[in-house]
Amino acid sequence: MSLESEIVSNLQRVRAAGRELGLCSSEVKNRALTRLAGALRSSHGAILAANARDLEQARAQGVRASFLERMTLSAARIEAIAVSVEQVAALPDPVGEVIAGWRRPNGLEITQVRVPIGTIAVVYESRPNVTVEAAVLALKAGNGAVLRGGKESLATNRLLAELTAAAMEQAGAPPGALFFVPTPDREVIQILKRSTGLVDLIIPRGGAALKEALAGSEVPVLPHFDGVCHVYVDRSADLAKAEEICFNAKCSRPSVCNAMENLLVHADVAQSFLPQLAARMAHRVELRGCPRTLGILSGARAASEQDWDTEYLDLILSIKVVDSLEEAIDFIARHGSGLADAIVTEDLCAASRFEHEVDSATVYVNASTRFTDGFEFGFGAETGISTNRLHARGPMGLRELTTYKYVIRGSGQVRI
Repeated sequence: MSLESEIVSNLQRVRAAGRELGLCSSEVKNRALTRLAGALRSSHGAILAANARDLEQARAQGVRASFLERMTLSAARIEAIAVSVEQVAALPDPVGEVIAGWRRPNGLEITQVRVPIGTIAVVYESRPNVTVEAAVLALKAGNGAVLRGGKESLATNRLLAELTAAAMEQAGAPPGALFFVPTPDREVIQILKRSTGLVDLIIPRGGAALKEALAGSEVPVLPHFDGVCHVYVDRSADLAKAEEICFNAKCSRPSVCNAMENLLVHADVAQSFLPQLAARMAHRVELRGCPRTLGILSGARAASEQDWDTEYLDLILSIKVVDSLEEAIDFIARHGSGLADAIVTEDLCAASRFEHEVDSATVYVNASTRFTDGFEFGFGAETGISTNRLHARGPMGLRELTTYKYVIRGSGQVRI
């Protein structure tokens, strides 16, 4: 059997089982999630062993450190995944929710009801937690799920998918609604791209190479790509607060998409703030800056035009000194990816303007961009963070994996 025939055959099974899953009760779906959380805890030794094999192979292939960090699991991270599964189980089931309802003058009663999207394919790279997060959100929202992870985490992802499928079967949910693609062959992406009628939505989680691979897809794509995030330290900022926010936004986990890549500092506070922050980041973060930054920080390197548009996913930070809030907002509009941007300020007018004028999926006032995450938003987990403007934007949880239909009840009405 050819690869395409094999993939299509599995997509057909997911399609059929997904229809059954969409009709499953909340009790069945929640029971599956509860069983999965228990299986993750009881199987943590096997999960760590599979992850160690993946890491060993990745190191042998010369994978960069930031990539290795994203694919690394620990006992604490496995527990966090299990907790997120339980949180999804505790959330209200979105399927069947009445979004709105009204009665027309002719007596027709119209309701807008939330329903599953259908079959969702999640294409991702290094992070094994995505396997579980994508599967449980798709399951709870009544969707069939196709998971295609990267080659670096293949053993870990396969085991996590097996545990999920087993939990679904034990709970009485159709296990065929979940298909983990066992091969990292890039041709799989091309097959998914042309699988209209079998796949309703593709959600990619990765960088430029994945974006290029999905170009021209016949199936709708909900993008989760670059995270060029900014923090702007305003002239009225509390500088101690700004230091903590900037340090967290850059250093707490630099390999993820919601980490700060560009720091903008108002000229009125740059002379006092930048040396303070540089001392905090010394020997840890490589600083690159505009000419005015270089005049303040002798240890910084000159930033190129390309730097302002780069998602480093590493301990590198580009810094620009600006003369006004307007200049900061304009800079973000030109160089930001629309994922997460923040202002640190004690000026309510500046905060209000930033909230109103920065057109990003998440906009922060006096808080770190690192909160851009489905778990932190109370969604339990996420399938990604959309920078799109249609259907979903920002962290994508249960409701973002549904659509709606209109149900119209009449008493014999006909249109004149």
